[in-house]
Amino acid sequence: AAVFDEVGYPAATTHLIAAKAGTAIGSLYQFFPDKASIFKAMELRHVERVKLMWTQVNIPEIVKLPLRPMIHALVTDIAKLFEQPVSRVVFVQFYTAREIFQAIDESMTQEAINFMASILIQRNSALGRSHCRLLAEVCVYSSNAVILAALRTSNPEERQQLTQQIEELLVSYLKPHMGDSLSNEVMKVMK
Repeated sequence: AAVFDEVGYPAATTHLIAAKAGTAIGSLYQFFPDKASIFKAMELRHVERVKLMWTQVNIPEIVKLPLRPMIHALVTDIAKLFEQPVSRVVFVQFYTAREIFQAIDESMTQEAINFMASILIQRNSALGRSHCRLLAEVCVYSSNAVILAALRTSNPEERQQLTQQIEELLVSYLKPHMGDSLSNEVMKVMK
């Protein structure tokens, strides 16, 4: 992951990867015949981490929060995910060199949209599923664009500022639809 992060996928070689790992090239070839297979292993690890994050989000608890703390919790979890070099590299490469991917496709984005839509529909079921899905699509696609910009900068302060702007963006966008409190219908169900 460090080699792909430093030099990019096209310039990465198995020799550079072996040197960075402090191992002989022959040892690397015992497990990975080429850099594409190494990248595929990274893809699979990223998918596992994303799905684990989604299962660890306590949706009933997060839905009860006021809007800003709810969004803050989600953005914080996502930011933690991208502290991992594997996830950072895979995410950036997905938007800059999609042709190298073997395991991840647009269905991963659709799963993220479904995840967000499920949170939004629980928060305000009066909006309806299709409206919540539309809101979720805008949230995911706009967040992905800002995350990509943040991950591509080498300036840690700028990266942090961009990540914070995701929260501002989502809160501003969702507030007219979600407000700061749960809908009356949701409150009745939870009681």
